[in-house]
Amino acid sequence: MDNIKSRDLIIFGVLLFSGLSIAGVCIGRGMYKSRTHDRYVTVKGLAEREVEADLAIWPITFSVTGDSLNNINREIDKNRTVIISFLIKNGFDSSMISHSPPKITDTKAERYYGEKVTHQYRYIAHTTVTLRTQEVKNAKNAMEKAGDLVSSGVAISEQNWNNSTEFIFTNLNGIKPEMIEEATQNARETAQKFAQDSGSKIGKIRNASQGFFSISDRDRNSPDYKKIRVVTTIEYYLIDN
Repeated sequence: MDNIKSRDLIIFGVLLFSGLSIAGVCIGRGMYKSRTHDRYVTVKGLAEREVEADLAIWPITFSVTGDSLNNINREIDKNRTVIISFLIKNGFDSSMISHSPPKITDTKAERYYGEKVTHQYRYIAHTTVTLRTQEVKNAKNAMEKAGDLVSSGVAISEQNWNNSTEFIFTNLNGIKPEMIEEATQNARETAQKFAQDSGSKIGKIRNASQGFFSISDRDRNSPDYKKIRVVTTIEYYLIDN
């Protein structure tokens, strides 16, 4: 009887040892696999393009002065006609031209620091004729001839931030796919170099973020040329060679 019990205990011990050994191997493999999946590298990829603007918006603001509103209105109509004729003469269609209502200041009603200021004329009016065109180069040529308007008696006002010439690139969606592909390839090359230096190779993508596209002037003197930039952030798994 004692021999039977001893034999059973031995068998149980062998089975228990075998089970623990197998479990240990499985746990070890699982931990190794977990550590492998936790190894990754984060890289950034850059893509840049220089493009020409495909839309020009040129607001031509002018001012007139006078003591009679009727005279002010006549001068505004006269100057508008001169500007529109100038633009059409330079090859622009009338559908590209619009104008805003005048902003008229009554100088007798204005007060500065509690005191009235004497002006030569009672009324000062500012109004804008705006050219909106995809003919960007032609618009630039017309801007260079703006002195002709001054010679014709149009008192062009100095531009400000709220009423300045704009050059815009509108076809961003047309180049987005190529730029994203370029940025992604740039990121992958960086990850491959990192993996090579660390004795590994890159695996699948763990996570990816496209980032935002930015459009800026190439420089302050060439606002009709734009620099487009996008940065992608990608995480790659690292695998031992």
